[in-house]
Amino acid sequence: MIDLQSVTSESHLREAFGCFPSGVTAVCALVDGAPRGMAASSFTSVSLSPPLVSLCLQRTSSTWPLLRDRPRLGLSVLAEGQDDACLSLSARQGDRFREVEWECGPDDSVFISGSSAWLECSLHAEVPAGDHVIALLEIHRLRTGETPPLVFHGSRFRRLAAV
Repeated sequence: MIDLQSVTSESHLREAFGCFPSGVTAVCALVDGAPRGMAASSFTSVSLSPPLVSLCLQRTSSTWPLLRDRPRLGLSVLAEGQDDACLSLSARQGDRFREVEWECGPDDSVFISGSSAWLECSLHAEVPAGDHVIALLEIHRLRTGETPPLVFHGSRFRRLAAV
């Protein structure tokens, strides 16, 4: 029989969650003429019809309230080698876009240049989930590239290996 341990702390949970590799995205838009956005690694596809994806965002986020009501959001799937952009977009203070190359899309959506994919989205619904909110985003337009994605696993950035 498998011996499972009780959840004893948030760090214990983080260790378990870190066993699962994830891609890293950025969700961004122009707010009062300036780019605003954040990195999010809790991204997943949800539905083909209608086309939906989800992000899990901390309820304490000061950025999500600025973005949620924008007509369009730019969701960029960060690419291999965009480690610095991810770290900048994850910063708690300062200008997150100071050294990040970005492009403006339709309706004030913002995309990170050189990303693996770009999804132009709008908020479809929000679902409360503990200390997070699950944002369901409807995809309106997209563009894909051929650059492998940035992968986050075990609190480190990784690269996919060719087999």
